[in-house]
Amino acid sequence: MTTAVRTLALQVLLPGFAGTTLPDDYRRLLEQGLGGICYFGSNTADGPEALAALSAAITAANPAAVVAVDEEGGDVSRLHTREPSPVLGAAALGGGADLGLTEAVGRWVGHELAAVGVTLDLAPDADVNSDPDNPVIGTRSFGADPEQVAAHVAAWTRGLQSTGVGACAKHFPGHGDTATDSHLDLPRIDVDADTLAARELVPFDAAVEAGTVAVMTSHIVVPTLDPERPATLSPVVLAMLRDVLDFDGVIVSDALDMAGASAATGIPEAAVRALVAGCDLLCIGPDKPASLVVEVQEAVVAAVDEGRLSPDRLADAAARVAGMRRLPVATAPEAPDGVRQRAAAASALVVEGDLPDLTGAAVVSVETVANIAVGDVPWGIAPDARVAPADLSAGGVPEGLPAGVPLVVQVRDAHRRPDVLAFLRALAGSSRTAVVVEWGWPAAYDVGLARISTRGSSSPMVATVVEVLREAGWTR
Repeated sequence: MTTAVRTLALQVLLPGFAGTTLPDDYRRLLEQGLGGICYFGSNTADGPEALAALSAAITAANPAAVVAVDEEGGDVSRLHTREPSPVLGAAALGGGADLGLTEAVGRWVGHELAAVGVTLDLAPDADVNSDPDNPVIGTRSFGADPEQVAAHVAAWTRGLQSTGVGACAKHFPGHGDTATDSHLDLPRIDVDADTLAARELVPFDAAVEAGTVAVMTSHIVVPTLDPERPATLSPVVLAMLRDVLDFDGVIVSDALDMAGASAATGIPEAAVRALVAGCDLLCIGPDKPASLVVEVQEAVVAAVDEGRLSPDRLADAAARVAGMRRLPVATAPEAPDGVRQRAAAASALVVEGDLPDLTGAAVVSVETVANIAVGDVPWGIAPDARVAPADLSAGGVPEGLPAGVPLVVQVRDAHRRPDVLAFLRALAGSSRTAVVVEWGWPAAYDVGLARISTRGSSSPMVATVVEVLREAGWTR
């Protein structure tokens, strides 16, 4: 009995290790039945050939292992860490309003993932970004309108899954109406049941109808459903996914190393509570030692022995993971259509105010730190100079730029940064010609400068912004 339970306890775990090759201790865990591996930036750093070899090593150790990654396109990419993603992100696709293109983007992403051995993409983002101050969703969302988000979530899911790679809609029951990052704290969504049904749940319902193989939970408290526990740890919330939305696939937890899940209890206890609540596959987080995986395994076994976790619940979770629907490949690989994406990018992009003459302009990036989900990846146009937020109070404009040249100032989510807004207003009050390029969520703010709102960074959007700037005289 104990041996069987120990095996089942491994089968429900989805950790991430550090590095681009398979560590021996993780190889042994896979051979013993570890449910899968989730890739993060440290695993993909050596490029697609190395990643394909890593996936092959994982599946050689355990042919049933799930190989997962967060590849949303746009701002969130694990495969493209040296240049902006080759595909538009969710907010730009929502703004472009071309559902056929959204499906094609999901398809392009899926074929790229299949080529490197990934079997489950932890995407698309099904959150309705109803709070413009949201620090962790923003441009990862298809928009602020539930029906628009739902249509694009379904299209992206269909495209991705046509390549044989499974989709995982996230972050149930909806992370869009938060002003707190669940990586760092425990957010709450204070909405009534009617609002939840009419807004947050609509895209998840669409994902289920589109056949998504998995849904990821969120570490947020929704008091109208469960006033104490975050969704990942709440039987009430996860029962709604099963019973109201009629989802019969795999429920994947968001990473359990996030503060919203485990700050109060530690990761092993959070894992036990997530299984009790109804999660099937537990994402543990990036760069974790194998010893932590064993510690979580032991906590799950102990919970069964103590009667806290039903053996049937554990067996059901492991069976769902083992039986995760293997999808047929229905489409042939194809390269992303740059022309079509740039047309959608131009449709999504908004220019507010008249652009000044930008002849000879220098590009300056305000280097605000992105949220953990986005990570440290290239964004926007390659700048001529960079300025740290801490230096904005000293005037902000980097030394070495020729006096009097126009500036193209790149920012991300400036509406959430009083220091950045103050700098932009001071720049508007000076004699220097400047324009703002906002690469974050297109929230309203007026700093006295013309603004280009992009709805997120990607190679197609960068090319579109460059074209707009060149029309205003920029020549680099």
